[in-house]
Amino acid sequence: MQLRQLRYFVSIVDAGSFCRAAATINVAQPALSQQIAGLEARLGATLLHRSGRGVCPTRAGKAFYREAVFILQRIEQLRGIVRSTEGYPEGTVAIGMSSTLAVSLAGPFVGACKAAFPKVILRLVTGEFHRIRSLVESHELDVCMIFEDTPTLGVSRKPLFRQRLYLIQPGNAEDVATSVSLKELAALPLALPAQPHTSRDALDRAFGVNGVIPNCVAEVDTFCSVLPLVKAGVASAIVPKGDFSDVPGYETLRPVVIEPPIYLTASLISSAHMPLTSAAEAAGALLAAQVEKHLSDARVLGR
Repeated sequence: MQLRQLRYFVSIVDAGSFCRAAATINVAQPALSQQIAGLEARLGATLLHRSGRGVCPTRAGKAFYREAVFILQRIEQLRGIVRSTEGYPEGTVAIGMSSTLAVSLAGPFVGACKAAFPKVILRLVTGEFHRIRSLVESHELDVCMIFEDTPTLGVSRKPLFRQRLYLIQPGNAEDVATSVSLKELAALPLALPAQPHTSRDALDRAFGVNGVIPNCVAEVDTFCSVLPLVKAGVASAIVPKGDFSDVPGYETLRPVVIEPPIYLTASLISSAHMPLTSAAEAAGALLAAQVEKHLSDARVLGR
């Protein structure tokens, strides 16, 4: 098996057809077809479904695609891996981050990484737990900082801090209490995270235990998409953040404590089956340090 066959296969899957892939990588279509046929013969499996509309990977093809992408990524990282042994960390590091955490931490972290490790190139991906975890498992992300509802199986993890969920209401809301019960939440119009989502898992479990049916008027897929709804007074939201002074345009949103409390755990996770490069280890350690600094600053400011 040759590396060019892996590159050809990945290009074909990404393009969705032999013709488009041939034009993209400047290889004749008959040569591509011959290479993939040889690859399938060597593996003893059909990797692509072919039709008049193009191609798509079979079940075996999807598994092969994931591994081929990972192998090609590791080969691209080899230069940085070798050079990192001689001095400062070097290479590309793919970082995943919960969208809620990214609002406060992405900017300071990228700036600190650029200053500390100028030869490290960051690729930042934001998203929620279920998407991020799948990207770690497929080796597309090196280190991730996410909220967990329960400990994540099959990954290496380092818990960073526990985060309480808060009810968030607009700044001009009248008679905002300092705390609210789950039953009192049932009377409020809520914009809740769309499943699958870590916060929604924790909320649904708490609602169920207390016999509460929430008044869900909208479902949203990201933290940032819920903020305009709250600011406009359309709905309240429940999020793992109790201070909005660092979110431009939403500084006036009012957090309300939920009783009894519902917690999530912010953790650093990485693949349990693949060691990190020195660059990824350095970036992960710096990310943990940035989180500690952020928490320390928040305590000093009384947030």
